[in-house]
Parts: sequence; structure tokens; C-alpha cells
Amino acid sequence: MSLSMVPPGAPAGALRRIFGGLGLVLGGKAGAGLISLAYLVIATRALGPHDYGVLVLIHTYVTTVCGIVEFPAWQAVVRYGAEAQRAGDRHRLSRLLRFGARVELLGGLAAILAAALCAPLVGPHLGWPETAMVLALPYSLAVLGSVRSTPAGYLQLVNRFDLLGLHNLVAPMVRLAGAGIATLAGWGLKGFLVAWLLAALCEFISLWAMGLWLARRHLGPDLRRPEPGDPAADNPGIWRFLLASNADVTLTELAGRVAPLVVGWMLGPAAAGLFSVAQRATVLIAQPAQILGNTAYPELARLTASGHGGWALRQTVGRVAAIALGACIPIVAIVWLFNAQIVELIAGPAFADAAQLMVVLVLARALAMAGPPCTAALTALGRPGWSMGANLTASLLFLPALPILLDQFGLAGAGIQAVGQALTASLLLLVLTWNRSRTA
Repeated sequence: MSLSMVPPGAPAGALRRIFGGLGLVLGGKAGAGLISLAYLVIATRALGPHDYGVLVLIHTYVTTVCGIVEFPAWQAVVRYGAEAQRAGDRHRLSRLLRFGARVELLGGLAAILAAALCAPLVGPHLGWPETAMVLALPYSLAVLGSVRSTPAGYLQLVNRFDLLGLHNLVAPMVRLAGAGIATLAGWGLKGFLVAWLLAALCEFISLWAMGLWLARRHLGPDLRRPEPGDPAADNPGIWRFLLASNADVTLTELAGRVAPLVVGWMLGPAAAGLFSVAQRATVLIAQPAQILGNTAYPELARLTASGHGGWALRQTVGRVAAIALGACIPIVAIVWLFNAQIVELIAGPAFADAAQLMVVLVLARALAMAGPPCTAALTALGRPGWSMGANLTASLLFLPALPILLDQFGLAGAGIQAVGQALTASLLLLVLTWNRSRTA
């Protein structure tokens, strides 16, 4: 990108750094995607629609409970950590990291307990067999696979997106190895659940190890014994910021997490397996979208902090969103033209009924691409609650409609719901971002 394309008054490398960070993380995601495709091919053929659906439902149940109960701190680490970096205050940054780790790990413990306690109540309604019910309790530890945002936030803060990209390979590699062993040994659903659990634990351990190693290198003994101080006093408004940003993340991801559970509850595990396979192609868009929001946030925060929160920020967000939407067009076209072949390739003929739904879900993900950069901009402008409001509105409008749509249209109803919610959320976020940046 030439310097002439950079928004007036903005740092010259803002867009370049956003997409540079995206490229580093996507390098790992690309490798992870290929590995994920390999273990999906193994799992769908070894388990079939019903047992694969049970595997999906158990994992989705745990991640949904985690998404509701956990308390990730990465946005606070990035926002307030950037202030500490600019001030050269290593002790403040160390206190912030220790605070974020405590909050997140306590939230993770609460999520594990909630998942374990609720599993016996939820499982029968989702069609879990007795074997799955027994394993669902220890599988609650898979919550830990998502309790890692504090080290992820620190790696973003110090621009180590290469390590984040490397970390993306950990869970898929463990799943692939576990899927191969479970298939060869004939362990069935039990073996796959154990493999998925081990992958989550490795994901947790590896990223915390990376973050701790890097923080100790940069902060030295100050990380372990910072000067006495109160993180809440160091970082005014941090609790309000954490509550708003976490509520926003929860609401943004809630529909995608809850939808497979509603499908399983209404239509059974086999339908949930078909829905999961249909969702697989959306990963090509969903993961870059999430990463784009994460990599854009530090740069947009810097733009705002340097006094460029108006027209320059709007131009940056607009160009990021336009590039992201444009990149989706070839993916949507390929899935539309070759949906049946894609489903047969990744899951086999038993999952053929997922083909048409795959097209609709990919379209919905493309429509949602404007959301992550807008959310990042609103958070950088100090209004994460506005993003939360937009996502809450879209969820309240369309998530309650999902059971009705499934009852009326079968599995196709999930596609209708996804398109409606994605379009509504994106339009609301674009309008709110434009209005807020005009007064910045």
C-alpha cells in the first residue's frame, strides 16, 4: 500500500501494520485450516453423522458455557498496556498482566464448574448416549482451551503475531494425531472426545507458556514482584471496560455457539453433525474476520490516542472493511459453485444434505465481515458498550426465532437466521462507528 492511500493525519503504517499482523496470524491459521480439514475427514468418516454430531454437541456445549461464564482480559491488556508502554512504566504493566491473569483464571474455573454441573441436565435433551454423558464431566476441562486471552493480549501488545500464528497450529495437530490413533485403535466416540480434550489442554498450556516466557524476557523480575499498587487505580475505568468488552464478545459469538445446540435440541445429533459440516466452510471467513478485529484494535487504539479518532479513523475502518468484504467474494463464489463437491470431499456422501446450507452460512459470514473492524474502532473510541448494544439487538431479534425457523423450514431455517442476524449486526455497527467517530 502506498503512503498516499493512508488516511490524512494517520500514522503512515496503520493499515500496513493491521494487515501485516493479520498475515502473520493467518499464516498459522492457513496451516491450522489444512490440518483441521484432515482431522475432519477422519472424524466424519469414522463416526458418521450421529456420533460426529454428538462430538460436536459436547464440544459446542462446553465452549458455549465457557463463552458465557469466562472473563477474558485481552482487550484491557492491549488498551491499558499500551498506555503503560508509552509511559515506560514496567511496574504498571506487570500489575496489569497479573491482574488480567487472576481475573481470567478465576473466570475459567467458574466456567469449568458450570459446564460440569449443567452437563447432566443438558445432555439428555441433546441426544447424548450414556458413554458421552460419562465423558462430558471430565470434558468440562476443555474450557481451558479458551482461557488464554491474557497471554494473547500481551503478544498482540508487543507485536508478536508470529507466535500467535504458531500457536494456532497446536490444537489442530493434537486433534489430527488423536483422530488418527482413535480411528486405528477403533476407540470410536470415546477416543475422539479424549483427543479433543487433550488438544484443548495443549492449547491452554502452550499460549500461557509463550506469554510468560516473553513477559519475563521484557519485564524481568518486575513481572514477579512489581511495586505495590492497585491495577484499578492504575487504569481508571478498567472494570467498566472489562464488563462492556466481555459482554460484547459474548453476544457477538453467542449465536454461532448456541445455534448448533439449538439444532441438536430440535432436530437431533445427526442434524447437528450436518450443521457442523456446513459451518466448516465458514471458517475460511470467520477466523480471518476475528483475527482482523484483533489485529486492527491495537492500531485503531493508537490512532485514537494520537488524536486521529475522526475522519482518519473512519477512512481506516472503511478501507479495512472493504478489503475484507472483497476478499470474501471469491470464497462465496467457490462454495456456491462447488458446494456438493466440497461436502463430499470433507465429510463423505453421508453428509450430502449439508451442501445447500453451507452456501447460506458462508454468505452470512461474509455479510458479518464489517463487524470486527467496527467493533475494534468502537472499543478504541472508548465505547465497547455500543458494539455490545448492536450485537445484543441482532441476537435478541434473531436468536429466539431460530427454533421457530427450524420447526418451519428444517435445517434450512438455521441459514435464514444466520443471514438475518449477520446483516442486522453489520449495519448497526457501521452506523454506530460512523456516528461515534464524527464526534471524536
